[in-house]
Amino acid sequence: MIEHARSLDTLRAAARNARRLVLQIVHHAGGGHVGGPLSSCDVLAALYFRVLHVDPAWPTAPERDRFILSKGHSTAALYAILALRGFLPVDELASMYQLDSRLQGHPDMTRLPGLDMSTGSLGQGLSAGVGMAIAAKLGGQQYRTYVMLGDGESQEGQVWEAAQVAAKYRLDNLVAILDHNRLQQYGWRDGDVPHAPIDDAAAKWRAFGWHVLVIDGHDMLTILDAFKQAEILPKKPVMIIAQTTKGKGVSFMEN
Repeated sequence: MIEHARSLDTLRAAARNARRLVLQIVHHAGGGHVGGPLSSCDVLAALYFRVLHVDPAWPTAPERDRFILSKGHSTAALYAILALRGFLPVDELASMYQLDSRLQGHPDMTRLPGLDMSTGSLGQGLSAGVGMAIAAKLGGQQYRTYVMLGDGESQEGQVWEAAQVAAKYRLDNLVAILDHNRLQQYGWRDGDVPHAPIDDAAAKWRAFGWHVLVIDGHDMLTILDAFKQAEILPKKPVMIIAQTTKGKGVSFMEN
């Protein structure tokens, strides 16, 4: 297990190890998603090893920060990071997709400690995150809620309904991360340029009343700086648009 990360090098190593585990998990299972999990590993490593206030020894602590992987099909990356952080044994990753395994193809919060929401039906995670952020405000609690979405997922209308509610209630304890790899499952490249599932994501989120930060989703220092900014930006929820590469880390898979 990797101890709680302090240095950039350790965070980068966690992301690399997660990518290695994603490939092993999917290969062992004989199927599963690879591209989206690989694009999200750097952000997930930053969250779980530096940003989130969570404790593997007490995964249900009331004051813990919440994280929702709204793009639940990328769960291989989340399982890998959770294992490296100590929420489950690394050896258990080999059981993914098996009958009766805690590691199903989409996160199941009733089976695995450390999960705050069961996801998989795209578009629903942000709504749950809004509810958690409102609950913290009403209860006078200091925990923050983080939600990772896919860019293809952002075509779901429920995402924008949740976005409006978050802005209405000024949920500055809510941070969404868009894994903006610009290549959804049924979207294909036009020559050398991938079609973005939504046009000008930053402008859309700003129009819905959010603070927007656009970053390189593979540069660890930039990722950490964005999360620091998100903690102090007032009176609005924050959207971090992480520009990423689908299949990151495997040369012949990238994009």
